[in-house]
Amino acid sequence: MLSLKNKILLVFLLVFSMHFAANAQREIYSDSIPFKDRLYFGGNFGMQFGTVTLLDISPLVGVMITPKLSSGLGITYQYFNDKRYYGGESSSYGGRIFTRYNVLPNIFVHGEYERLNFDNYNLLTDEFERIWANSLFLGGGYFAPFGPRGGANFTFLYNVLHDNLRSPYAEPYVIRVGFVL
Repeated sequence: MLSLKNKILLVFLLVFSMHFAANAQREIYSDSIPFKDRLYFGGNFGMQFGTVTLLDISPLVGVMITPKLSSGLGITYQYFNDKRYYGGESSSYGGRIFTRYNVLPNIFVHGEYERLNFDNYNLLTDEFERIWANSLFLGGGYFAPFGPRGGANFTFLYNVLHDNLRSPYAEPYVIRVGFVL
């Protein structure tokens, strides 16, 4: 039986092999392209229901600066409820700024600064406290186009500022699947 990490890697390799010859995310031929035509919208959406409920809504807006370079902003809202624990309900929110560079038509490197407000468990006081956490994600990914403008992003990131005691993420590694239009 394949582990979850191996299954994710297998899906990524299959998608990569099927779409390698596809076009880049956006084509920009000159500076005369209007700003509104260089904008793209998208984000991540995730949900899980049951004993542990999770809802993640993370829209973004980006702009193609050159045919290979884009940058943008995004916001995040996450709702979490673990019914196994009294008081296991929480929300996180914040924002991010990112830059992406296409090294190949469908392969990109990605840098992102994120700031999230969340309930952090303080070991010293044995209580939860609301704090802001900073993350600096570096990594890359694969863009699978759906037509001339949209597609799916598979992004693998590493948080170089990860702190086990003050992070909303259990691990410094983050895998995201998102869509853009």
